[in-house]
Amino acid sequence: MFALISALLVIGAAPVVEQKPRPPIIDMHLHVRAAGYAGGDPPPMCTPFAVMPRSDNRVGVYEGMAFNREPCANPIPASSTDHEVMRDTLAAMERHNIYGVVSGEPDALARWMAVAPSRIIPAVDYRLPQTPGTRHVGTRTLQELRRLHRQGRLRVIGEIMAQYEGVSVDDPRMEPLWSLAEELDVPVAIHMGPGEPGQPYAGGGYRVALGDPLLLEPVLTRHPRLRVSVMHAGYPMAERMRAVMFSYPQVYVDVGGIVYTEPRESFYGFLRELVEAGYGDRIMFGSDQMIWPGVIDAAVRTIEEAPFLSREQKRDIFYNNAARFLRLSPEEIAKHSGN
Repeated sequence: MFALISALLVIGAAPVVEQKPRPPIIDMHLHVRAAGYAGGDPPPMCTPFAVMPRSDNRVGVYEGMAFNREPCANPIPASSTDHEVMRDTLAAMERHNIYGVVSGEPDALARWMAVAPSRIIPAVDYRLPQTPGTRHVGTRTLQELRRLHRQGRLRVIGEIMAQYEGVSVDDPRMEPLWSLAEELDVPVAIHMGPGEPGQPYAGGGYRVALGDPLLLEPVLTRHPRLRVSVMHAGYPMAERMRAVMFSYPQVYVDVGGIVYTEPRESFYGFLRELVEAGYGDRIMFGSDQMIWPGVIDAAVRTIEEAPFLSREQKRDIFYNNAARFLRLSPEEIAKHSGN
């Protein structure tokens, strides 16, 4: 009797549906940042900004993006401790099956890698020493880069922050870095696009004009084997970005930051222009998560909901293009895919 009842229970039980693992994503633009990176009381992040910041020239006052009250319907709070930044960022990576190119100070990055070594592709921030606004964060010698590479702790040089320092990518001071990256065959990821609102007044050297993708051309002609990821995709200069990508096939872009800060119609218009021009196989996903882990969800959602992208194009942006750019091995790709 017991066996009959057991059999009936099995027959009548609802079938167990095995959940397929989520397809992997490579986030080309993640950071290790201290919770105090944006000050003692960092504002929430809007995804997208409800109103683009505006000012009546009173220093530090930006109407429409009020920093002391909720500036949008669903603001994403900043993490309050370094532990929360790491915990919540890694949780989002696990939730979306993300493998991230994560940059930061090597010692801080090592702490993250100790917790989630399989999720992190190590990168390193780079600033020129003795330039405005460096605060000694990200300044390092070429010897240090060599050492990190030799130790297996450097697979991407970036974020390169020359634009924040008022330094053109073609500045002679940058030449040793490009030569080293080409010699080591390490890809570089350079900020070329928006900074924070009011950034030119923040004591550094940030200038909008230094985000012009055409400034890359002298570097690319001198260093034909240099692999370049343009962070923020040179936004909003789509036409110039297209011109560079046509003539220099080794140039890729990531959509970090702009994927969630810009109004959907504006971002989609920019992305669509690059895709329709034929560059859908060189656009890479990026979140630019610093201390607001919730932006990862918003960034993923923006690509998932893009009405003009096919399923194949979304997979290219989420994973395939970055895997090619990074030259991931077949074994790494199979591991990411759960095979």
